[in-house]
Amino acid sequence: ASPAFFPLLDLPAFHSYDRKPIGEEERETWGKKIDFLLSVIGFAVDLANVWRFPYLCYKNGGGAFLVPYLFFMVIAGMPLFYMELAVGQYNREGAAGVWKICPIFKGVGFTVILISLYVGFYYNVIISWALFYLFSSFSGELPWVHCNNTWNSPNCSDWADNNSVSDIYKATPAQEYFERAVLHIQDSHGIDDLGRPRWQLTSCLAVVIVLLYFSLWKGVKTSGKVVWITATMPYVVLTVLLLRGVTLPGAIDGIKAYLSVDFLRLCDAKVWIEAATQICFSLGVGFGVLIAFSSYNKFSNNCYRDAIITSSINSLTSFFSGFVVFSFLGYMSHKHNVALDKVARDGAGLVFVIYPEAIATLPGSSVWAVIFFIMLLTLGIDSAMGGMESVITGLIDEFKFLHKHRELFTLFIVVATFLISLFCVTNGGMYVFTLLDHFAAGTSILFGVLIEAIGIAWFYGVDRFSDDIEEMIGQRPGKYWRLCWKFVSPCFLLFMVVVSFATFNPPNYGSYMFPPWANMVGWCLAISSMTMVPLYAIYKLCTLPGKFCDRLAYAITPETEHHLIDNGEVRQFTLHHWLVV
Repeated sequence: ASPAFFPLLDLPAFHSYDRKPIGEEERETWGKKIDFLLSVIGFAVDLANVWRFPYLCYKNGGGAFLVPYLFFMVIAGMPLFYMELAVGQYNREGAAGVWKICPIFKGVGFTVILISLYVGFYYNVIISWALFYLFSSFSGELPWVHCNNTWNSPNCSDWADNNSVSDIYKATPAQEYFERAVLHIQDSHGIDDLGRPRWQLTSCLAVVIVLLYFSLWKGVKTSGKVVWITATMPYVVLTVLLLRGVTLPGAIDGIKAYLSVDFLRLCDAKVWIEAATQICFSLGVGFGVLIAFSSYNKFSNNCYRDAIITSSINSLTSFFSGFVVFSFLGYMSHKHNVALDKVARDGAGLVFVIYPEAIATLPGSSVWAVIFFIMLLTLGIDSAMGGMESVITGLIDEFKFLHKHRELFTLFIVVATFLISLFCVTNGGMYVFTLLDHFAAGTSILFGVLIEAIGIAWFYGVDRFSDDIEEMIGQRPGKYWRLCWKFVSPCFLLFMVVVSFATFNPPNYGSYMFPPWANMVGWCLAISSMTMVPLYAIYKLCTLPGKFCDRLAYAITPETEHHLIDNGEVRQFTLHHWLVV
C-alpha cells in the first residue's frame, strides 16, 4: 500500500481550534471520542454480520470470496465510509442539512432519511423476535426441542429420530417454533390476510421501542453511553460461543468448509456481485447514520483514522463471526449425519431456527440460549439506534424549531414507527416483513449513495472537499482517495444500481409468491424515497429567482459562495472544476 493510503500515525488527532459558523448555536458533541467510535461500530456491525457474511463466504468459494470482498472494500467501501464521516463532521449537520454544499442535491438527504425510517418499520421487529426468544429461554427445557407442543403440526420431525432432512414435507421443532409459535403464520393465508397484532410480539416490540426512546431522547449524550454495552457485548458473547463451539464434535469440519478455498469460483460473475452487494450494505453507507454521528464530532477530529479503524473492525467482525457460526453448523452436520449444505443457510433461518436448534442440544442449553439472544438484542439495538438517530438528526437540523422539542419529536418518531411495525407482528406479519425487507433499502439505497457520491465528488468538487478535510485534520487526502471519490466509487455504484435492476426477482416467502398488487406497493415504497432527488431539484430550480442560468448557478454553488455568483464567479461553470482531481 502506498504512503497515501495508510499514513495513520502521521495525522494529528486534534487541533487547537474548533470551527463554529457565525451566528450558529453551539452544537452538541460526543462526551468522549470512544462514544463516537462505539456508536459507529455498533451501527455498522449488525445482524447481517452474523447471518449473511459467513454464509456468502461458504457459498462463494470460502476463502476465495475474500478476494472480491476485500477488493470492493478498498475501492468503494472505505472511500464512501470516509466520505460520509468527513462531510458530516465538516458541515455539522444531518443528512439533509449537509447539502448546503450543493443545494440542488438536498433531495438525496431526504432520500436516505426516508430509507432509514422505512428500515425501522421492520428492523425493530427482528429485535422483538430476539426478545421473545430470550424470554422463552428462561425455562428448564427450551420450547423448540420436541414435537409434542400444542403448536406443532403432523409434519414435525426430530432430526435425531429421522434422517430424511431433505424431505420438504418435514419440519424440525425449531422451525415450527419460529413459524407457528412465534409468528403464527399458519393462521394466515397471505399478505391479504394479516389478522390482528399478536399481544406477545406486540409487547416485545413495545419494550424495544421504549429502550430506543430512552437511548435517544437526550441525543448523543445518552446514546453514547448505551453503546458501551450494546457495541461491546456482541464481541464478548461471540468469543464465548466460539470457545464453546470449537469443542463440539464436527466443529472443525464446519470451519474447514467455511475457509475452504475454491479460486475457480472467482470466474463466476455472481460471486463478485454478491461481494459488492455485501460491501454496500454491511458498512451502513447511505443511511445517513454516519453523517449524523460524525456531525456531533469536534471539528478537528481525525475522521480519516476513524474511517479506517471502524470499517476495518466491521469486516473483521464479519470474518470472525463466521468461525462461530460454522463451528456450530459443523456440529449440527455431524450430529445429524447430513451434509453441511443441508444445515447452512443465511437470514432469519440461521439465527432463529438452526442456531437455537444447535444450542438446544448442548448441556445447560437454557444458559447458552440466553447468552445467544442477548447478543442478538445488542447487535440489533445499536443498529436500530443509528437508523433512528439518522432520521431525528436529519429532520431536527433541517427544521430548526424542533431543536427545542427533541424529546417530544423523538417520542413522535418512535411511536409512529411502532404503529407501522404492528403490521409485522400480526399472523401474516412475516409477509409484510419480507416485502419491506425486499424493497425498503435495496436498489434505493444504492441509488442514494450514487447521487451522494456524484454530488460531493463532481458538483461540490473533490478539490474543494479535500480542502475541507485538510482544514479539519491538517492533511490533504492522498490521490488514491480523490480518484476513488471522483471515478472509481461512482462507477462501482452505477454498476451496482444497473445490476440491482437487471437481476431483480419478486419477493417470496418459502413457496408463497406475493400477489401483483403487493409488488406494486413494494415498488411504490422504493420509488417514494428515490423520487426525493428529482422532486427537490425541480422545486429548488423553480423557487430560486432570476433566469434559468442564475437559478442553476445558485442551486449548484455552496450557500457560503452565493455572494460570488453576482460577480460571475461560478466554479462549476469552468472546465477546470470538472477536470481537477
